[in-house]
Amino acid sequence: MRDELLIGLVSISDRAATGIYEDRGLPALEEWFAAALASPWRMKTRLIPDEQPLIEKTLIELCDTTGCHLVLTTGGTGPALRDVTPEATLAVTHKVMPGFGEQMRQVSLKYVPTAILSRQVGAIRQHAGGQTLILNLPGQPKAIKETLDGIFAAVPYCIDLIGGPYIETREEIVKAFRPKSAQRPTLA
Repeated sequence: MRDELLIGLVSISDRAATGIYEDRGLPALEEWFAAALASPWRMKTRLIPDEQPLIEKTLIELCDTTGCHLVLTTGGTGPALRDVTPEATLAVTHKVMPGFGEQMRQVSLKYVPTAILSRQVGAIRQHAGGQTLILNLPGQPKAIKETLDGIFAAVPYCIDLIGGPYIETREEIVKAFRPKSAQRPTLA
């Protein structure tokens, strides 16, 4: 479906990928999108370990082969040696969107002082099928929700600008912001 948003969701965790504990990042993302999006969407999910080559390969596959318009990662953004999600994201993207990383840290700082340790990034990958926005989110379900609540208002217009489908949200969860010239009439 042409106007359907395709979202790639990638949970990055050594322990969850090996079954030591149950991944909670993907279910948190699925739940948030089910509540927030009013327009058609579907997702592709991946659960992988903190291995930079594998993260890069997964991001490329979701963008270039699967054709995701938006890819969200959870986990691997801290200062620990194995936290390499931002490095993998920057290695496969072409345009950094620093406002997303700045805003994600600002949102998290309202809740925890350790948000300054986060290295989350937002960037755009160009590929034969178009462009994809990639955002690195925190790994904990509560932090995922808080972060998406704080940044997602800007995502639909960004997706518009890079050639993706027109995304409508449920305003009681998050109101998509677009300049008046970019707004479409809503169907009643």
